[in-house]
Amino acid sequence: MMADSNKPTVLKGGRIVDPARHIDAVGDLIIIDGRVAATEAGGNESYPGTFETIDCRGAVVAPGLVDMRVFVGEPGFEHRETFASASHAAAAGGITTIVTMPDTEPPIDEPALVDFVHRRARDTAIVNVHPMAALTKGLAGEEMAELGLLREAGAVAFTDGRNTVTNARVMRRILTYAQSVDGLIVHHTEDPDLARAGVMNEGETATRLGLGGVPREAEVIVVERDLRLVALTGGRYHAAQISCADSAAAIAAAKGRGLAVTAGVSINHLTLNENDIGAYRTFFKMSPPLRSEDDRMAMVAALAEGTIDVVVSSHDPQDVETKRHPFAEAADGAIGLETLLPAILRLVHSGDIDLSTAIRALSTRPAEILGIEAGTLRTGARADVVVFAPDTPWILDETKMRSRAKNTPFEGARFQGRVLRTMVAGLTRYTYSDT
Repeated sequence: MMADSNKPTVLKGGRIVDPARHIDAVGDLIIIDGRVAATEAGGNESYPGTFETIDCRGAVVAPGLVDMRVFVGEPGFEHRETFASASHAAAAGGITTIVTMPDTEPPIDEPALVDFVHRRARDTAIVNVHPMAALTKGLAGEEMAELGLLREAGAVAFTDGRNTVTNARVMRRILTYAQSVDGLIVHHTEDPDLARAGVMNEGETATRLGLGGVPREAEVIVVERDLRLVALTGGRYHAAQISCADSAAAIAAAKGRGLAVTAGVSINHLTLNENDIGAYRTFFKMSPPLRSEDDRMAMVAALAEGTIDVVVSSHDPQDVETKRHPFAEAADGAIGLETLLPAILRLVHSGDIDLSTAIRALSTRPAEILGIEAGTLRTGARADVVVFAPDTPWILDETKMRSRAKNTPFEGARFQGRVLRTMVAGLTRYTYSDT
């Protein structure tokens, strides 16, 4: 339910987790005029009757999530997802900011199209929307896009979305030029020539299922090439979503050398593995593919130790017609906005990571990397907030999901942890009681 006023509000008695300030304590969060006015420890204060008081005892109060990798079908593929439907799904998942990919029709490779995204989001979305613009014209990987003009139009970073720039000379030029506009390069690291014959992770499981495999080298080769180009140029680089241990090792080594490098991982690669494909279940077909359990555990360890900075939903809505095919012919991609938080809470409940690490990777770090206003509850910050019950059990019913597409790999999954309220600039955009 959307609030019709922005009256002073107190989120009372919740466990406030704000990694940006190293806070994890029970208290009250006070919101006035859409911004955080104060944080009071203890939760025992009384407030004037003019304040709306929301009981958050037993719940976690955290900065709203920032999802750095969201595919929205607008323009061109509105039957899959629009800014309106994606933003409602995001709000239901505790996400207050989505960063959209340029893989649309036409691709977001001109300033007018960046402006289109801003206008459509302003008019139809209920959460913050920031577009990434294309690295190359037409996402073709051949000719660098007008990065300076795209940046001026409001692009927060540059990426070719699902596509990899295979031409090292072009990538070198991009990394060099982007520095003049303080541009962050976000790259999908999968060599298309090595990956072309594969549809799942290369290994014993692929052999048993009779499916072509994508070797880990398809990813690692691109990661290592890009890191060498970063060292050569001094550019600012983010590996969009890595999936295997060797990639994490390469990122860790680059960070150790002081390069301006960060990395992300999708929630799918943190919580699922190749065995989940089972009987050729196409909702588990992704790029990069789900890897082995050893690689999944390596991704979790890399997140815990800080090698991996960001966790994304990699929300990629696909319609039934593109998924209802034999596994090898089905489209890649899975939706994830509404399951991002409950899925990562599986790792918290299992003790693999702590809650602060999870919130940092879902909110604080993506905001820092992108340089956008989000990711903290410090006084004066915009009141983008998620309130969730970390221990509440529930079962996902995909028919109730807000995304237009229903291609979730968590169909019928049991979760522990439910979003209760999502606020954007102090306004309630979602409450669980509405469902």
